[in-house]
Amino acid sequence: MENIKCVIFDCDGVLVDSETIGNKILVAMGEELGLKMSLQEAFLKFNGTSLKNCFQIIQDGIEQKLPDNFESEFRRRSFEAFKKEMKPVKGAKEFIHKLKIPFCVASSGPIEKVFLNLTTTGFIKQFENKMFSSYLINSWKPDPGIFLHAAKEMGFTVEECIVIEDSKAGVIAAKRGGFTVYGLANSHNEKELEKEGAIIFYSYEELARMLSL
Repeated sequence: MENIKCVIFDCDGVLVDSETIGNKILVAMGEELGLKMSLQEAFLKFNGTSLKNCFQIIQDGIEQKLPDNFESEFRRRSFEAFKKEMKPVKGAKEFIHKLKIPFCVASSGPIEKVFLNLTTTGFIKQFENKMFSSYLINSWKPDPGIFLHAAKEMGFTVEECIVIEDSKAGVIAAKRGGFTVYGLANSHNEKELEKEGAIIFYSYEELARMLSL
């Protein structure tokens, strides 16, 4: 941990357990338009990519244009579900409590969503004024822009930071930016994350040991 001066967290799937909720809603809305997709497929196709790409995948699958209100309806359903069902990722709070160096969050989601998710799960005090969104700089993963922006705003070089991710697009973005990236792995994503160059861990307890916290 001696050379690490800042930790950059992704939000969805890394700090807050939102991806299952969001993917269930995308699958349900796709089904309403005739798309057959399992939740496992949704994890592989949707995690870590922009909402625009998710919508394009659904549109390609049904071979017709999505309804004009598709995005607003998805936002409405997901925000309602997030408020009721959102939980922190297991071990994330304890891990952050052990950190003695600066940290921040860099997300592909809109800042309002990041704020809502971190507020609902009780993280907001730790991340106040340390939240960075792709929507604010018009750069989405797998482009490295959001991680480079976060490092610069926090006042550290790429070499002084590590990134914590759980998606293929996020790992690619971090690697393209020159960051060392740790991948929070599960049965859905472990092979992809490792293939893209992430250092794999399966729990925050394991990551704390790896970083000698």
